Amino acid sequence: MLVIDVQNDFCAGGALAVPEGEAVVPRVNRLAKQFETVVLTQDWHPADHISFAASHPGRQPFESLDLPYGPQVLWPSHCVQGTQGAALHPELDIPHARMILRKGGNRLVDSYSAFLEADRTSRTGLDGYLRSLGITDLYICGLATDFCVAWSAEDARAFGFSATIIEDACRAIDLNGSLAAAWAKLAAAGVGRIGSAALGA
Repeated sequence: MLVIDVQNDFCAGGALAVPEGEAVVPRVNRLAKQFETVVLTQDWHPADHISFAASHPGRQPFESLDLPYGPQVLWPSHCVQGTQGAALHPELDIPHARMILRKGGNRLVDSYSAFLEADRTSRTGLDGYLRSLGITDLYICGLATDFCVAWSAEDARAFGFSATIIEDACRAIDLNGSLAAAWAKLAAAGVGRIGSAALGA
């Protein structure tokens, strides 16, 4: 099970709060008990990250900009390394998690996916780690459905894993139709979607 970016800045009161983001926490905690192997991801940006609107004078959050690796949504500054906003949600309770994977640490490239940065070539190493454990099937939940969850699921398929999103253990930003677009791409990639009840949570 991959638990994507359940961090303070993506929950109520955070710098980039996903609507009802904190509502996933109790469900994620229950789901995690069903899995022997759980990996948590954590957005972990330097303060001057290229994806921050504040790094581009005259630009506003949620505008788009073409960067060397492709189009980039400019975000409010969020999940800055070492800040309370970057911390995992305090009620997230998964003591048996095998690993915390930090992503987005390269100031020149954004990183939605748990597998590949947004340049689509820089690998996080997660695929090799999971293969070393003999894992072939991934269940994915967290924040936000249409960005980091979706990119992680799509890349999981590209790396040869089975990928299923636990839909009611995610919440979306839904920026300009991004949620519908994400689900269409995920379906085309062969990503499944289920509810947590199917997993006994």
